[in-house]
This record gives sequence, structure tokens and C-alpha cells, in this order.
Amino acid sequence: MRIKGVIVAAGYGTRFLPVTRVVPKELLPVVDRPAIDLVVEEMVDAGIRDILLISSRRKRAVEDWFDRDAELEALFAAEGADAKLAKAQPPDVRVTVVRQTEMRGTGHALLLARDFAGDEPVVVAFPDDLFGQPNVSAQLTARHQRTGQSVLAARDLSGQDVSRYGVLDVADHEGKLDLRGIVEKPAPGTEPSHLVSLGRYLYTPDLFGPLAESWARFEADPHQREFYPMEAIQYLAERGMVGVEVVAAPHYDTGAPLGYVKAVVEHALERADMGDELRRWLVERLGGG
Repeated sequence: MRIKGVIVAAGYGTRFLPVTRVVPKELLPVVDRPAIDLVVEEMVDAGIRDILLISSRRKRAVEDWFDRDAELEALFAAEGADAKLAKAQPPDVRVTVVRQTEMRGTGHALLLARDFAGDEPVVVAFPDDLFGQPNVSAQLTARHQRTGQSVLAARDLSGQDVSRYGVLDVADHEGKLDLRGIVEKPAPGTEPSHLVSLGRYLYTPDLFGPLAESWARFEADPHQREFYPMEAIQYLAERGMVGVEVVAAPHYDTGAPLGYVKAVVEHALERADMGDELRRWLVERLGGG
């Protein structure tokens, strides 16, 4: 069974203004690699080679990331700069691009993936959410292969305030968690669990029918602005068609400047070519604390 990937990268990135006036936030570097490249690497390592990029008019540079730069490659080849030539290669994937012409929410973006998905499951990722190891896309894929379900990635935040999150109401079947529903930003003390939804999802093609029906109702309401897939997910959950996979991989929320800075520092500390020196500098900078 083939599983495809969908990367949603059409948003404005307003929390990173002024830089995102000209640079898409998906290309902001995590040390020396754009955030979207880390998402692509995760998918490729999980066996995913067909990827849909949901882009927009202002994201042409993101689309270019998947293309070759013949001039740069020729320059490095002539110089015999093999290491630079290797770094200049685009991701080894088959990419399809579709543009979201209106920013109508993540549910609207997912509808644009319907033809691309066809009758195959898709792993959906948002470049604001980066993960370490073990591979989250592979974990969702393995769960789907065992159960045939759509699968949501979750983090257990027991002991923490989860009122800022989408909190998952789950049924535990001997360690296998199935989704009953999602409660958005529950008041403290009312949360159904301490499992929160993260930025990775595996959807079967069963999602798109209910999603389209939900979209039709949304469009009929002139007061609605952004369309989300919660109603369609709830429809599947009520039929036992959505699983929940608790992941242990480190999670980096790069959707806001502070989270982005933390992700850059964490990735730099893990690198053999700079981690030790950066760690020493941080100790000195913080006064040995």
C-alpha cells in the first residue's frame, strides 16, 4: 500500500513579520536547512515519495525549493566542490503543487488534496511542527497499516495545563486508543484527557466525503470565515474510524518566534560540527548557570 504526503504551506506567517513579507516562513533556516526540508526528510524516511505542496501566490520560493538549480550545480561541478554539489540537490521526491487562492482555513486546504489522494491515505504535515526521532510519519503509517484507520498524532501532557490545545477524548481498547472527539481549548478541570493533538495526521480517503459536506454547510453561513476539518473528523470518530497514536519524539513548535529560536538552538546542539562549541558558549553566556 502506498501512502502519500501533504504539506500545508499556504499561510501568511504574520507572526514572523517583517521577514515574512518577502521570505516564506517555511524557508526560515533551522541552522542551515529550511523548516520544510526537515518535514520532507521525515516523510522520505517513512517511505513517502509522492508529496503534494499546498502553496499560494506568495510562496513561489517554496515551490522552487523542490526544483534543481542548474547554474549552481554547474558551478560546483566545475570547481570539483562535491560536498557543495550534494547540498545543492533538491529533495528526492515527486512533488505536485496546488495553490490555495483564498486563505479559508485548514479544512479548505485539505479539500484541495482530494484529487491527489485518490484512493490512498495521506500523511498531512504543517511545517510549523517539527519532530525529532523516532519518526512520527512512520509511526502513524504503521498504526494505519495495522488498523486501516485515520490516525492523529498526540502528546501526553499529564500534569500540565492543556486549555490552550485541542484535547482528545479517547477510548482505550487494551492500549489501542481510538478517538471519540476533540475538545478545543477546554476550561481547566473539564478536559476529557491530557492528550493533545499535534501537527501530524494520517487521513484515509474516507475523510473527504464528510469534509466536502461540511464545507457545503460552511459556505451557506455568511458569518463563517475559516473552515476547519473538525466536523468531518468527528463523523469518522463516531464510526470508530480514527485512531490516536501517542508519540514520544521531541516536538518543536516553530509557529511563533520563541518556539522557532528554541528549535534552532536544539538542532544546533545536536550537530557534531557545532554542538559542543555552542554548548560551551551558552554556559559562558549564562554565567556558568
